[in-house]
Amino acid sequence: MDLKSGYPYWSVRNGLIQAFPPLSGDLHCDVLVAGGGITGALIADELSAHGHEVALVEQRDIGWGSTAASTALLQYEIDTHLLDLAHRYGEDDAALAYRACADALPALKDVAGGLRGVDFKRMDSVYLASHARHAPLLRAEGAARRRHGLDARWLDHDALHERLGIRASGALLTRQAARVDPYCLTYRLLERVRRRGGHVHDRSVLHALQPTARGVTARTEDGVQVRCRHVVLAQGYANQQWLDQRVARNRSSYALITDPLDTAQLGRLATTMLWESARPYLYLRSTGDQRLLLGGLDDAVDVPARRDRRVDGKAKKLLDGLQAWFPELRPTPAFAWAGTFAETADGLPFFGAHPQWGPRVHFAMAYGGNGITYSMIGAGLLRAAIERRRHPLQALFGFQRLDR
Repeated sequence: MDLKSGYPYWSVRNGLIQAFPPLSGDLHCDVLVAGGGITGALIADELSAHGHEVALVEQRDIGWGSTAASTALLQYEIDTHLLDLAHRYGEDDAALAYRACADALPALKDVAGGLRGVDFKRMDSVYLASHARHAPLLRAEGAARRRHGLDARWLDHDALHERLGIRASGALLTRQAARVDPYCLTYRLLERVRRRGGHVHDRSVLHALQPTARGVTARTEDGVQVRCRHVVLAQGYANQQWLDQRVARNRSSYALITDPLDTAQLGRLATTMLWESARPYLYLRSTGDQRLLLGGLDDAVDVPARRDRRVDGKAKKLLDGLQAWFPELRPTPAFAWAGTFAETADGLPFFGAHPQWGPRVHFAMAYGGNGITYSMIGAGLLRAAIERRRHPLQALFGFQRLDR
């Protein structure tokens, strides 16, 4: 399936950074990671940094699936509010999920530190009450977050207007957010994995898995075999093809990036990302080369040809949304695109083994709008599982919660 349409900015900006050789001969390793997007790269980096011999295979070029279409807003906020998660799973588990996302942001900064060209930058995040009736809900959400030590400050109408020039009922401000170039970060991480002795192979399609009590034999479409102790499936939405149980639904999201703006035009948007309480929501953030990246308007389209036809119309609506917030901004659009992503019913990811495959086949399903943050958490969670250690999120972020 074609995972994206249009011209995703990251692949245009960076080009094909590096070609990795296809897997052409049998090999042995501790862990085979299937999937060469940002999720697989973060997991491979985590495992290799802690002494595991890792091999990674990707069916396309590295980073060429959903990662190239990602808009990479790094936030602790989950698409499902903390209050709603608390109603579903209890306040302790809801707070645990939110705090883990907050802790993932400095962890991502550490992972990206020293890697060239990845445009990692800490930012503020403003969660705008799109309608006056949303303001009380957001104020209650902010109070719940503060009870659990999370950064969430309420901006009333006047404070919001003074800060960003937007006229609305109010917003939640957090200083725990960041941005990154996900495509470049994926390549840089996998370059580091190779320097540590790991194997990275693109254009290599995983075809079959045969788990046993002692390990897993994986086979590619070309008949090459990989014998390993564990397999991690980090193939984005395509992970669902390995499961009889349906755990997520596919959706499409749309994005647009502008030509560079001067410093005066960007103003506070150079350091502040913005998103809204309406559903589907719009959001925006800046890039290191002073462009504005707009995204959102998600829909249930799961057919690439239909998604492709919607890109231009959705791009116009994204610009209209920007104009509604900032009438004085008249940026020139540069590229527009769309991408397929998967979404779970509760907005939480799935990391870990599934009963269908046994304990040595692990799934990394960082689904939802918080995918990169989830992937950072999942890297540690899966390393704990492979090392036979307990992790506090093992049950909440695992398939066990489907039985709750």
